[in-house]
Amino acid sequence: MPKTSGTSLPDSGSADPNRWKALVFIALAQLMVVLDATIVNIALPTAQQDLGISDGNRQWVITAYALAFGGLLLFGGRIADLWGRRRTFIVGLIGFAAASALGGAATGEAMMLGARGLQGAFGALLAPAALSLLAVMFTDAKERAKAFGIYGAIAGGGGAVGLILGGFLTEYLNWRWTFYVNIPFAIVAAVGAYLVIREPESARNRSSLDIPGVVLSTLGLVALVYGFTRAEHSGWTDGLTVGVFVASVVLLAAFVITEAKVKAPLLPLRVLTERNRGGVYLSLGLAVIAMFGLFLFLTFYLQIVRGYSPVKTGFAFMPMIVGMIVGSTQIGTRLMTRVPPRMLMAPGFLAAAAGMLMLTQLDLNSSYTGLIMPAQLLLGLGMGTAFMPAMSLATYGVDPADSGVASAMVNTSQQVGGAIGTALLNTIAASATTSYISARAAGAADPKLLELQGMVHGFTSAIWWAVGILVISAGIAFALITSGRPDTRPAGGSADGAEDEIRIPVVAH
Repeated sequence: MPKTSGTSLPDSGSADPNRWKALVFIALAQLMVVLDATIVNIALPTAQQDLGISDGNRQWVITAYALAFGGLLLFGGRIADLWGRRRTFIVGLIGFAAASALGGAATGEAMMLGARGLQGAFGALLAPAALSLLAVMFTDAKERAKAFGIYGAIAGGGGAVGLILGGFLTEYLNWRWTFYVNIPFAIVAAVGAYLVIREPESARNRSSLDIPGVVLSTLGLVALVYGFTRAEHSGWTDGLTVGVFVASVVLLAAFVITEAKVKAPLLPLRVLTERNRGGVYLSLGLAVIAMFGLFLFLTFYLQIVRGYSPVKTGFAFMPMIVGMIVGSTQIGTRLMTRVPPRMLMAPGFLAAAAGMLMLTQLDLNSSYTGLIMPAQLLLGLGMGTAFMPAMSLATYGVDPADSGVASAMVNTSQQVGGAIGTALLNTIAASATTSYISARAAGAADPKLLELQGMVHGFTSAIWWAVGILVISAGIAFALITSGRPDTRPAGGSADGAEDEIRIPVVAH
């Protein structure tokens, strides 16, 4: 059997001596991808002015990345299974760095949008390769818990880190550095991956590529993400918006039918239909809807209502980051081998819902230390606690040859959840704001004050929805995720035996 690039492990069950070094570079790459989803947001107004991007096309700087990333994730996961995760990981890093350099050097609208699309495409190679490398390299339950604790903290908190970094770079350097900053990240991670990452030879999937599945899934996911991003500014009843949603449903239905029939499917349905993984994908996607909506509202509240600078706004998110790190690495990691995953995920989502509930009390003069900071801490603790077992369970017990596409499904649920959260909750907020202002406009003594009051009312109305979504996430996690504590055997095996393996409880340590 031909070797993958790099040295193979003696067998899939042996512990890789470089696994902890590898985790450093995998985590660095994941941080780069996650923070890129938000770092550009703060720089966008300045970049728009410099490049002459119209207001109508401004949203495409964000949408071009989201469409390419969300649409190509399943394909990227399958490529990782086919090429090998190490090779795919390095190619994704190099491509992401090149696309970032192109974006930073952009001289016009077309160059910027092209660079964002390329970033999304290479991110779709990189993200599933990173998670699946963890899945095949960390096989001991305790070590796996620690590794996924770190990864979960980054996946959950990276977006908030992007707000801090984006604010700092935009205010003190130049918006172009929100792109250039990716280059050293990518170079260090690529060199490190080349030197230390090794991958079990048995983890490769050499089946032929499912071309119909690639086409249908890519078009279906692109249509779904575009439908939600279009609904945000054109309305849910817009003819093209409705048409795109209908096309998405048809394409994804055709994709599922195709996957059930082809010999080597892009996404084996066993990955989705296993109860625990299905519960993870669904609950995680819903939770991300709530979290991404909050990023948007809190950013607007702090900058527009409270007058915070971009840097101050970014640092105002620090309590959430701290909460996520503590929840993931201290609570989730320590309890992962002692209690069933649903006893971490469901309470974690409920704790996050409690933090979100506190933010429904926002008004024009809310205290940062008395309300916003403790709410963020609670939200971060809850999400960090829930993300850690979710990331681990999403790939636990999967046939190693399917780990890339199983990892891609985690990223897909997050990406689609983020697109839905931004569009759905922003629409709810805008509608509530309009109704509030219309009902009080006639007797308003200060129109500017009324506008700000209406904006905050819109935010709190949408946050109530986010609370409900997190409660539903908790219910799904508790009802569908039935696996016991993971045992210490390798996190892989035959697809047929995957469900039985992850349900075996062990005595608590």
